[in-house]
Amino acid sequence: MTHDLSVRAVDARELMDDPDADIGMLERTYERFRLVNALVSHPGRLYRRDVRPRARRGPIRILDIGAGGGDVSRMIAARLRRDGLSAEITALDADERAIRWASDRDGGAGVTYRCAFAADLVAEGQEYDVVFSNHVLHHLTAPELHGLLRDSAALVREGGAVVHRDIARGRVAYALYGAVTWLLGGTLFRGSFIREDGLISIRRSYTTEELADAVPTGWSVRFGLPSRLELRWDARTARP
Repeated sequence: MTHDLSVRAVDARELMDDPDADIGMLERTYERFRLVNALVSHPGRLYRRDVRPRARRGPIRILDIGAGGGDVSRMIAARLRRDGLSAEITALDADERAIRWASDRDGGAGVTYRCAFAADLVAEGQEYDVVFSNHVLHHLTAPELHGLLRDSAALVREGGAVVHRDIARGRVAYALYGAVTWLLGGTLFRGSFIREDGLISIRRSYTTEELADAVPTGWSVRFGLPSRLELRWDARTARP
């Protein structure tokens, strides 16, 4: 089937977001996220640019919003241990299925898993040095997006940064992801939502220009390979 990628497919919904989604397929999807994120999300860049420099000055607090299976949080925890650095990491998700699965597989990483919204942490007066999300923005309605940006900026302390990273919609990204997941669909990704939901996610995602138009003043949008968007808010420059 050919899809129009010139506009966001805002009415499409990922299968894993269905409350009645098959739990076995959902858990296999969480498990495969680790590989997919390692290949396309490059979480090491977030670590090198935003986490490690701050952790070198002393213990820090990190918040992963919409953490899903928690693989990015655990990756950051592993790199911090490797570098002899310390941080308190919270993996936050509003879906209790994700938090339950992730917490059962912490494997000694020491990540704290919470089923809550970012607004709940704002109400508690929580503050973090790095607040980030991965593949969350395209799931949100316009009011939800603005709520996330408001809350994540409120959660970062002086000298901290907010980094929301997502897919950039485009024909190349759609074709490449479709080809790779078709090849692996009968083996590595079998019995998961990785292929179908990934293609839906690309259709729902922003272009650089669309995201820049959708966010308030003070946020910066950058494009990176492979087909990535990074939305940043730096507390050192965005606050008066």
